[in-house]
Amino acid sequence: MDVYQRLAQKLDQLPEGFPATESGVELKILRAIFEPAEAEMALYMSPQPETAAAMAQRLGRPLMEVQAALDNMARKGQIVSFKMAGQQMYRAAPFVVGIYEFQRRERLTKELAELVEEYMPSLSQKVGGFGPHLTRVIPVKAPLKADLNILPRDDIRQIITKAKSFRVQDCICRREQGLLDNRCQHTLHCCLQYSLEENAYAYFNLDGEVVSREEALRIVEAAEQEGLVHCTYNVEEAPGGFLCNCCPCCCGLLRSLKEFEAPYILARSAYLASIDPEVCQACGLCKDERCPMEAIAEEDGVYRVLAERCLGCGVCAVTCPSEAITLLARPQPERPELAKNMMDWAQRRLAQRKG
Repeated sequence: MDVYQRLAQKLDQLPEGFPATESGVELKILRAIFEPAEAEMALYMSPQPETAAAMAQRLGRPLMEVQAALDNMARKGQIVSFKMAGQQMYRAAPFVVGIYEFQRRERLTKELAELVEEYMPSLSQKVGGFGPHLTRVIPVKAPLKADLNILPRDDIRQIITKAKSFRVQDCICRREQGLLDNRCQHTLHCCLQYSLEENAYAYFNLDGEVVSREEALRIVEAAEQEGLVHCTYNVEEAPGGFLCNCCPCCCGLLRSLKEFEAPYILARSAYLASIDPEVCQACGLCKDERCPMEAIAEEDGVYRVLAERCLGCGVCAVTCPSEAITLLARPQPERPELAKNMMDWAQRRLAQRKG
């Protein structure tokens, strides 16, 4: 068994999964991303964060050698590196959300985009075939039913206000689709990362730019007006992570949900859109231009929300000219399972996969 087969098996043992295929396209993807020595090093990576010094001691190798290898792999998007408690940490990365999303700019070639697109059905069905959900929807700032309060974890502005460091990058999904000549017209440079650590992105000069909290909020506001869906990790608490602004035409999450029967790829929010027929002007904007899930139906000029399809993203409400759309709380039994933190999520996920 060669190093790429062993690495594929290691990635498939992570909570997210990395399924084998008859065609072996997953091995072609790994060969396009990793040199053999890098793939070998990735096999030694732990899914738990550790410093370069700790890994050097564990492997019995010189610190400078291990540090250089880890930094090089982090720059190439082959592993995860982040600041935690003031120290730079390293850990194994899943393929999604992880290695694939880290292949930016010159590393995402047309060849790699074609391989990933070929792999999408198999990958989506594996990653989206087990709970808890991989990611979740955060509703936009939309009108709420009277006396309804959005929880802090469901308020992207509260998440950003609490964070201390921010970076904005190109949307990997729109970049990939551009290489495949399927690029939509939505904003490219709007994928946010955040951290509760000060100067979290100072160690690596990676793709994207460090931005202020004010700029991060401006990006979120523009995304909502554009009709993009906010997504993040499916946990209550995270020391950092991503805040994606997704379109249904390119986004791997929304496409997996709609095209590849992957129900656990993206959890809907705890809210549900509702249209007041007495106020609705029947303009059709929500149905024809805003809803990413075809969750609004029209019959004899009357518009209604299909609860079983609605993500609770709220993008339909933002531009409703008659303000006829509000967000309601879903009944508790209809709300998706939400892990407390990433460790809890991983344990639940592995238990369900083994079961």
